[in-house]
Amino acid sequence: MPPPRPRDRRALVLTLVLGAASAVMYFVLFLFADELTELARRSRSGDSKLAALVPLAVALVFSLVHGAFTGHFWDVLGLRPKLK
Repeated sequence: MPPPRPRDRRALVLTLVLGAASAVMYFVLFLFADELTELARRSRSGDSKLAALVPLAVALVFSLVHGAFTGHFWDVLGLRPKLK
């Protein structure tokens, strides 16, 4: 088995970093779940309309980081969609 090329190693490291970031984000989300629920309740009751932006921002960041991790994960495994 040939040694991994530097580009393969860099892709693997990037995938591991994105995976770790995704895992940390899920852990932080679990830790602050009650506060996010409270923000959603306050925005629904009209106390603070800007509080609704926090869960949206969290969801956007999750989507970007986890989506990048998933894309790099499949690339590292060598799985690509079949082109027609």
